[in-house]
Amino acid sequence: MSNGRLKKIVIDPITRIEGHLRIEIEIDEENVVREAWASGQLFRGIEVILKGRDPRDVGLIAQRICGVCTNVHYRASIAAVEDAYGIVPPPNAEIIRNLVTLSLFVQDHIIHFYHLHSLDYVDIVSALEADVAKAEEVAKRYHSYPYRSSVGHFSSLKEKLASFVKAGRLGLFANGYWGHDAYRLTPEENLVLINHYFEALRVQRVLSKAVAIFAGKTPHPQNLVVGGVTSVADMLNPQRLNDYMFIMKDTRDFIERAYIPDMQLLVEAYNQEMKEGVGRGSGNFMAAGGYRLASGTVLFENGVIYRHDFEHIESFDDDHITEEASRSWYEENGPTSPYDESTVPFYTDLNDDGSLKTEGKYSWVKAPRYKNEPMEVGPAARMIIGYLKDSTIIKPAVEAFMEETGMELIDFSSTIGRNAARAVEAKICCETIFDFCSDLIENIKYYDEETWTKYEFETLPKSAQGRGIHEVPRGVLAHFVKIEESRVCNYQAVVPTTWNASPKDAKGIRGPYEESLIGIHLADPTKPLEVLRVVHSFDPCLACAVHIVDTKGRKVSEYRVATACSL
Repeated sequence: MSNGRLKKIVIDPITRIEGHLRIEIEIDEENVVREAWASGQLFRGIEVILKGRDPRDVGLIAQRICGVCTNVHYRASIAAVEDAYGIVPPPNAEIIRNLVTLSLFVQDHIIHFYHLHSLDYVDIVSALEADVAKAEEVAKRYHSYPYRSSVGHFSSLKEKLASFVKAGRLGLFANGYWGHDAYRLTPEENLVLINHYFEALRVQRVLSKAVAIFAGKTPHPQNLVVGGVTSVADMLNPQRLNDYMFIMKDTRDFIERAYIPDMQLLVEAYNQEMKEGVGRGSGNFMAAGGYRLASGTVLFENGVIYRHDFEHIESFDDDHITEEASRSWYEENGPTSPYDESTVPFYTDLNDDGSLKTEGKYSWVKAPRYKNEPMEVGPAARMIIGYLKDSTIIKPAVEAFMEETGMELIDFSSTIGRNAARAVEAKICCETIFDFCSDLIENIKYYDEETWTKYEFETLPKSAQGRGIHEVPRGVLAHFVKIEESRVCNYQAVVPTTWNASPKDAKGIRGPYEESLIGIHLADPTKPLEVLRVVHSFDPCLACAVHIVDTKGRKVSEYRVATACSL
């Protein structure tokens, strides 16, 4: 599609993400992106489903918002109810919650880079041309003892890949933009990263076991209740804690010998693009902070930065959060406090040619704003803010990575920078987990075995409101609940991807995805790999579609999504 001298490109769906996302861009005659629209393509109706529910039940329902981020929605929902009633869970309950959430951080970051995003940089076909001896040398350039990177291992992997190609069975590697001009890695570098792609499959699998040790199961855990956790027997069983720590030590080994070195390799290979600020947004960053250790130190600092002004950081205050739907498929336009906003669908359909009605409403994602400004949330925001606030946990790790790679703080505000921030954060979270384990052992040692704060529901206020706000893998997650007559009368979840995938607001100000796409150059408009890189760098989670059946279990409707330029 073209508009004068501008040509429109539609990528629908964006794959290798959770959920259904559509990106439309306009490029000029030089193949430079001049305008962009991000559209969430399915409706999340959990807020509506929660109305009228017993507040003690909302966590189990709210975690169904997503099949990937189940623990964090569960936790934020429980925390919102606890905040409304003034219930403070015991320290042990908070520690167990932190162990589960932080192991999810590590798992999520590993999965994101290797299995959802690395193929935007790693050319599978090129890896078949690699010299295995040179590949071993490449791996040792970034770590003296790289993770499973011997000549023999590379030879076996190369044979496996070759057999896939020869048999025409590329499977999940099919339909890639292999050979695209935007790929920069040598055949040997490609082989090093695809090797760790396969190794990461095992690591992320055993991390699910770590989550399940205290969460009961994953996804959709069952260990949280208002006031605490139910993982009492697991907490008091030394073997369970040892099993958990063994998995995290194994994971730490992978991060130190594979993930961090691979990210150093990527930063070096794509250094020019990073320095040019490819994928850089408006420079508004936000973090809510949290995860306090017994020493009083917090893992994440809170703060708000505007337009890359690293000299000034505001303290985060959730009272400044609003959402509007002037460009979203809902009746209420806003901006409105999450406590008071509604979730009434108002779908205005697509144009006759199947494109978005970009001058009106065009997404199921709302537009959250902080003091009327769009905000980027996630690892880059947390690492930048933690560094600038002299975090004793974050700053040393960020400094070490910058020294190894030649990065500057501004470089984290880019496509490559978001990936680097995520890798550094995975390392930090994995190390901090052992501090929380020490806090838990110390409490049990001195006979503190409390995991639940007792309360009588009948004596709690009939009317209340509260919020649960946490840093989660993709950024700031906030659940807001309003209670009347001891039942939920309104509920809203403002999730990280709502911030990052925000459509334009009433003033026409773009959300982070859209802003980060402006100015990027496409080598081949028929293969928009550069667009995928930018969008994937945020780790999109557009999940949360509602599956609706009638009371007799019959299907209500069936929808089909047309695809164009998809990967």
